[in-house]
Amino acid sequence: MTNAEIQYRIVQPDPLLSDFVERYWMLANLSDSEREIVIIPDGRIDIFFSYSASEPYHITLMGLESEPTQTMLPAHTLIFAINLKLLAAEYLLGMSLSDLLDEAFILPDGFWGITREDLSDFDGFCDKVSAKIKTLLPKETDKRKRKLFELIYASDGSMTVKALSEEVYWTSRQINRYFNQRFGLSLKAYCNILRFRASFQHIKEGKLFPEQNFTDQAHFIKEVKKLSGVTPKELFKNKNDRFLQFSALPGK
Repeated sequence: MTNAEIQYRIVQPDPLLSDFVERYWMLANLSDSEREIVIIPDGRIDIFFSYSASEPYHITLMGLESEPTQTMLPAHTLIFAINLKLLAAEYLLGMSLSDLLDEAFILPDGFWGITREDLSDFDGFCDKVSAKIKTLLPKETDKRKRKLFELIYASDGSMTVKALSEEVYWTSRQINRYFNQRFGLSLKAYCNILRFRASFQHIKEGKLFPEQNFTDQAHFIKEVKKLSGVTPKELFKNKNDRFLQFSALPGK
């Protein structure tokens, strides 16, 4: 997405990192005024490297979002970011994110060797971060967890907890304990977010009816409103491009 004031770009990671990194993205507000935006849950962990006309360079780790958040994007903001998949919390960051549900944490300056100067070249930033992450890749991962996330992502969250449990030979109770302790929400809640995210493109194209295994139209509208704060019709209109994640999608 590019216009006179807002620039947004996405870069896909090296396939070697695909279990842990979903994508890199940059966002720039080039205008002289702040802009109202709404951040909606998308099932990703974010690390932001940013500064603006009113804020110094800083690095922020954002846990999972479970509800929409209205905020302001300051004038002359530049953000380079990493979208991480959930396995990255344990294997790249080595930490639980349960206390960061709908919350953010300031990381130390120089995290992963990235400085403000690296925000002058997005492609160079992506290369540098990729090189760093490759040094952090584990020699092996828990096979059950790896298969669990492969199934969750491949199905866009449409598989039931029971079906996932049977596929990975891990009880539903154990899986939910893992999700709550590691990420701060249940597996079902996370799958609902992924299913919601999978509906973005359909809504963007004006298909305002369920296509992601929702029970019915009423259930679809209820879930979209719960996670975006608006109905599918209002999200489709996206007044003033407030929903930047939605605006960045290709049109019909």
